[in-house]
This record gives sequence, C-alpha cells and structure tokens, in this order.
Amino acid sequence: MPMPDENDRAAEAPSPAWRVTVLDHREVVGTPPYESRFPEGEPLAHRGGLRIHGAVGEVTCIDEDGRTRWRHRLDGRPNAAHVSGDRVLVTTDSMEYTPWGNLGPALLLDLADGTRVTELHGARGASLRGGRFLLGLEGYDFFDTWEYDRDGNRVDAWRSYGHYVVGTGVRVVECDRSFPTESRVVRLLRGGVVERGPRLTDPTVPRPVVLEDGTVLVLDSGVLRAVGRRLDDAVLAELLPLDPRNSPGYYGTLHRTGDRLTATVSLRTPPEDHTRYTVHTWTLALHRPV
Repeated sequence: MPMPDENDRAAEAPSPAWRVTVLDHREVVGTPPYESRFPEGEPLAHRGGLRIHGAVGEVTCIDEDGRTRWRHRLDGRPNAAHVSGDRVLVTTDSMEYTPWGNLGPALLLDLADGTRVTELHGARGASLRGGRFLLGLEGYDFFDTWEYDRDGNRVDAWRSYGHYVVGTGVRVVECDRSFPTESRVVRLLRGGVVERGPRLTDPTVPRPVVLEDGTVLVLDSGVLRAVGRRLDDAVLAELLPLDPRNSPGYYGTLHRTGDRLTATVSLRTPPEDHTRYTVHTWTLALHRPV
C-alpha cells in the first residue's frame, strides 16, 4: 500500500469527489472473511526482481530466476516485510505466547546478503526513502510510531499508531482499541508533530483502500468514508452504521478490484455466541472524479 515519499504539504491539492453506487447486498450466516496474514506462496515484499518470502523460522530473498540469494534464520514467523534502499524491515510473530501476546521482534536486514543490522520492537511498519522506515506499536501505554534510518537509529517519533499511508507525506488511519475511541485520520509532520484530522468511531478500523489521487477509503463502523490528502473527509455510503460499544464481535473488511469495492461487516448473532455470525457483503461501483 505505501508509496514512499517525503512530507510535502505544498504539493497537495484538494481531493476530487469520488462516489460509489451500491450494486449488491447479501446477508448470510457464516464465518467472517478474516484477513489472512500469511497468503500462501505470496511474497511479503518485492523490489525489482527480488522477492522477500517468509516461513516459520526464516526469511528468504529470491531473485527473478528463482534462485535463493540469501536465507536469514530467526525464532518465530515473519508476517510482513518492507523494502527501502538497501534495507529490509521484517516484522514477526513469536511462536510462544509472551506478555506482548504473539508479538515477535522487528528485524532490520541488509538487502544484499540478509545479515541482521539490528533488532527493533514494533508491530506494524512502512517504507520511506533511503533505507528509512516507520515502525509502530500499540498497547501497554504505547500508541507510538518511530522513524528509523538505515542503521536502525531512531530519528523521529510520534504519538500515533494504525494503518500507514505513505505518499506525499505520511498519514495514519489510527487504531487505538479503546472505548470510546480517540482515533482519527492524522498526518505525521517533522519533529513529532501530529496534525489531527477527522474523528473515527471504530477503534479497530480494517485496512483502508488508497486510491490513485491519495484519497483513502475507510470502512468506519459500517460507514464508508473518503479522506483526502488535506484530511478533508466525506461519507460515501452508510452501509450498516454501528455503535462499536453495542456491537461486540464486529469485524469489517474493505477491498478494491478495478472499479469495484467489496465491503463486509460481520456481526455476532446473538452477541454472546462466538461461533455464529451474520455476514453482510456489499458490492459497490467506484466512480472516478469527473
């Protein structure tokens, strides 16, 4: 999702108005379409002809001819990788439960040979330019994002965490897991400054969709919202508005294929039954600005 770039507010313009039309809505009782953290056979990241793959106990770099360039052994399982310059940042899951749940270390590796540059602590990352990365962590009083250089030195920090959108600047669709939530869509500025944008109602919004002009589509408690580069926002569709405090077990997803969006909202029915869900699925047409 991220497109590496620097903060550059002067380059921004108001986002044009995208629209959606609901084409179909289906409601079934079944299992929520949980996001897979480990797509079978898919690389965690790629750069040119190089692909970074993860498996239990290792990270591998495969070239365009299918040859293994290097293999880095580790305890745990990689869940994501981010490439910038001559570095790879790999976040991992621990195979044993710890005070941080299954959070494993974040490893900064040399892209050339897979050697470990340093070990960091964080759950979610993103690539910047020049071997720099964002790394964030939430929980146990942490709600933080840090920027690291190619040697693993911390060069900036912000009190924010969530889904990172990197383009002409860095925006965060925050996830604080708190009721009531204080989450917003924000922009990270130099010197630890957080520019606060529109409020969210869902403390655990699903991964957003980023459009060509930088508009971010957010499924926020059953409401599809569009947030522009200048943190301007608009409601595109009220699919199934929810109050997360009264909707235990709520789970949402949002995906794009071409000019179609698929949004799902899954609710436990009844709320106390952890095995039975009503799954709502919408297919929407995405209309480009004119």
